[in-house]
Amino acid sequence: MQKPLQLPLDLVLDAAHNRDDLVVGPSNEQAVALIDRWPDWPAPVVVLAGPPGSGKTHLAAIWREVSGAQAISPDRIGEEGVEAAERGPVLVDDLDSAPLDEVGMFHLINAVRQNGTSLLIVSRRFPQAWGVRLPDLASRLKAVTTVEIHEPDDMLMMAVVTKLFADRQVEVERHVVQFLVRRIERSLSAAMEAVARLDRVALERKCRVSRALAAEIVAQWDGGQTNLDV
Repeated sequence: MQKPLQLPLDLVLDAAHNRDDLVVGPSNEQAVALIDRWPDWPAPVVVLAGPPGSGKTHLAAIWREVSGAQAISPDRIGEEGVEAAERGPVLVDDLDSAPLDEVGMFHLINAVRQNGTSLLIVSRRFPQAWGVRLPDLASRLKAVTTVEIHEPDDMLMMAVVTKLFADRQVEVERHVVQFLVRRIERSLSAAMEAVARLDRVALERKCRVSRALAAEIVAQWDGGQTNLDV
């Protein structure tokens, strides 16, 4: 007889973006150290660069909480940047999501320097790869501090997956975590998605998160199946 499914409440667990939830490893320790060092930064403007899913947004959220920075959308730098810098620190997250407003960025950096505040720019690429054509902006960008956050390694991925399960009060054996980490995309966003899928199916089936269940979910994921009602 097939075990009846338990339909879990459709609760969305927000990604934890505070300092205590941050897992530190070789791939992100330099970036974390720089964020923790604020306001004693080597330059008023810092560019945090790294691949998708590496944890850039988590670090940016931590810095915003500590600094009280105002977040400016990349497509509104020219409209809101200078005014924001006159009030305090500024965060521009996901710079790659919009065409770079070179004039707006130039004026924002100038305003940050003139007001003695800080600017954190989060991007997938370093400034040299932004294709800047405005000479004045290119000159300003040569003076910024850059720090790279790398793709998470196995140890960091295992620590993150273990913590994500613990946050959901789900006990998972180490070999299951190892199996999962070796088969999902090497990104923190993939880890969050995998844990969410496994937790949901385990709740529906009233079973534990096992290696067999992890293998089943990964196989469905690889096959492009996104329906968790299995």
